[in-house]
Amino acid sequence: MENKSKKFSTKCVHEGEIKDTMYQGIVSPLFMSTTYPWFGGDDPEKKPYPRYFNTPNQEFLSKKIASLENGEKALIFTSGMAAISTSIMANVKTGDHIVVQNDIYGGTRNFVLTEFDKFGIEYSFTNGLDPLNFSDQIKDNTVGIYLETPSNPLLKIVDLKSVSSIAKDNGVWTMIDNTFSSPVNQNPIDHGIDIVLHSATKYLGGHSDISAGAVISTESRIEQILNSAKNFGGNLSDYTVWLLERSIKTLHIRVKEQTNNAKTLAKMLDENTNISKVYYPGLESHPSHEIAKSQMNDFGGMMSFDLNNNVDVYDFLKSLNLVKPGMSLAGVETTVNFPMKTSHGLMTQKERDIQGIGDKLIRLSVGIESYEDIYEDLDQAIKSSIK
Repeated sequence: MENKSKKFSTKCVHEGEIKDTMYQGIVSPLFMSTTYPWFGGDDPEKKPYPRYFNTPNQEFLSKKIASLENGEKALIFTSGMAAISTSIMANVKTGDHIVVQNDIYGGTRNFVLTEFDKFGIEYSFTNGLDPLNFSDQIKDNTVGIYLETPSNPLLKIVDLKSVSSIAKDNGVWTMIDNTFSSPVNQNPIDHGIDIVLHSATKYLGGHSDISAGAVISTESRIEQILNSAKNFGGNLSDYTVWLLERSIKTLHIRVKEQTNNAKTLAKMLDENTNISKVYYPGLESHPSHEIAKSQMNDFGGMMSFDLNNNVDVYDFLKSLNLVKPGMSLAGVETTVNFPMKTSHGLMTQKERDIQGIGDKLIRLSVGIESYEDIYEDLDQAIKSSIK
């Protein structure tokens, strides 16, 4: 069967498998060696070596991940930030300027703020998420646009086709963090985006036990990123690569269940009188619901909500039983996060205020449990935390 004719769920299970030619096992074998022979004559970087991102498990899993995002090639890193920082730095030089979406993951924003000035790289944060907010920031030395949709933590939506069109008209690349959607719910390359990034720690790993990152693009763009990646040394260990391949086999069914739960929970939470606002692109009340519907396969398993002022956030977090407070997201278990003190804690109060990240905001990563049980736990924790 040709790769292009395979359905997504089939790709999750079978694309990028390593055939066990010795024992015919149905699971990809694990190659743990860090040393392979080189007898001279050929390019040494064509021989397997972990830091070159080309050991057997790395190369085969990269094929699976690239296939899921409809890209030509992929690389796997030690973390999402390793993938993000390496991919950006491989595409900029001193004197270049990039446009950065204002509403992005706090770690990425901190990377831009703390590292770019050291290398003479210019940047501008957008004033909003309308396509014109991106085009307004483009300058003569602009080389790229960095975006994230749905955004972390407020699930804001960017029109991918419009922004990618603006970028192409100005001869600049586009790069997106697609972690919140996962390849199940959104494929940015299909909408004109050049480079797609994932914190594979999240949905691709899916069990809260793997740290990894991934970047997907064309062969030529991945080769450019690889040239920097070999210098920065952010390759993932082959054992973790093997675990990640195992996890991706169930990606489709996990994310589908999480998404279905989230759509139901969003409506239930939206009707909860102790919650002032729910941020979920699947709700018709979401300001960018129609854009999300046009570019996403489904609305995903992430949402946020603002507790009423009379609900104590810390008491709420302590009162949860089934749902767990956690720093990360997208595992099979439902978790909550307090962005003001965690994912966006490095931002100033003014920066959080501009983005709308308040002191009552809770980010919810919906798991695969029964949505009734999830809601019951959230509701009892809220009621027990009313002052």
